[in-house]
Amino acid sequence: MLILTGLRQIGKTWLSMEKEAFHSAANRIKSLKEKGRYGEAEGEIRRVLEKEPDDLFFRVSLADLYLRQDRLTESRVLIEEVMTQDPRHPQALSVLGDILLKQHSPKEALACYRQAFNREAQPYLILKAARALKEMGKLEEAIEELEKVLVVKRESLSFLREKAFILNRLKKYDQALEIFEKIKKISPDDPFVQKEILRLRSRARPNEQVLKELQRVIGMESKKDDAQMHGLLAQKLKGAGQVREAAAEYGAASRLAPDNLYFIKQQGFCFCDLGRYEEAIRNLSEVSRKDPTDYYVRGALEKSYKALGDLKGLLNLYEEISRLHPRQKFLLGKMKKIRKQLEQTG
Repeated sequence: MLILTGLRQIGKTWLSMEKEAFHSAANRIKSLKEKGRYGEAEGEIRRVLEKEPDDLFFRVSLADLYLRQDRLTESRVLIEEVMTQDPRHPQALSVLGDILLKQHSPKEALACYRQAFNREAQPYLILKAARALKEMGKLEEAIEELEKVLVVKRESLSFLREKAFILNRLKKYDQALEIFEKIKKISPDDPFVQKEILRLRSRARPNEQVLKELQRVIGMESKKDDAQMHGLLAQKLKGAGQVREAAAEYGAASRLAPDNLYFIKQQGFCFCDLGRYEEAIRNLSEVSRKDPTDYYVRGALEKSYKALGDLKGLLNLYEEISRLHPRQKFLLGKMKKIRKQLEQTG
């Protein structure tokens, strides 16, 4: 009897150690991902998978890591492997939804989030569903989705931010401002929130007055490296017709926040307006590789390539983007049209 009791205790201790090691590895990998240290995170995941190659949690974690690096094909292959073993795996369905959302298929992404929620009712899946609804243009439904959590957790930052974004899209600026001010009380050091509050408050004020204030703010030591403030100043400068100055400010914002595609895109538009087409192509092609569905980016790219008389360059870019985003079938028509034009011009 004593031997049996001892064996049970050893078993419990071993399981406890295994559980602790699992959580420790999962937390370490999560932290590395959040810091953008993707190489280290991948190394950690692979070390776990060498010992436990069939562990679905860490295989999904690797797929999520690929997704964060825009390695969508590799991510999807892994997810489909997981789902052959567990078709209703909630984390796998969530990552599949994220892949579909990046590939501009929000309806299919929403279905994945709904299935995942039915299996595991987690708030983050409601947030993702709201984002899918937003991409579908169902803005009021997206807000209703967010309220499912906000009615219980009134200070949930991620849900409040998403609601404010959607209210902006709905042009309900006073309500959006109210929410951003609420967020600032919870998270006073968020530069994006500070920028949005300033932008919304300045909507009814003369542009010249706002420009002077922004230039004064950016001149402060504490704000000179604030990408969001440089971006807002750029937006106001462009609105005042000072496109060259706006391009410079968008460039400053982009250097401070190199992963922010919005700044790169807006600087590209400025370059296009200034007739600096090679610089416009450099910026806008980078954006289009990530998001080929942006109609305005495509229009500015085509204008720039045509102004340079370089249809072949435009074709090469579309071919590259088509390889990166094979689901975007509209590119086939674009390439066919350009090839025909090239044939006609010899």
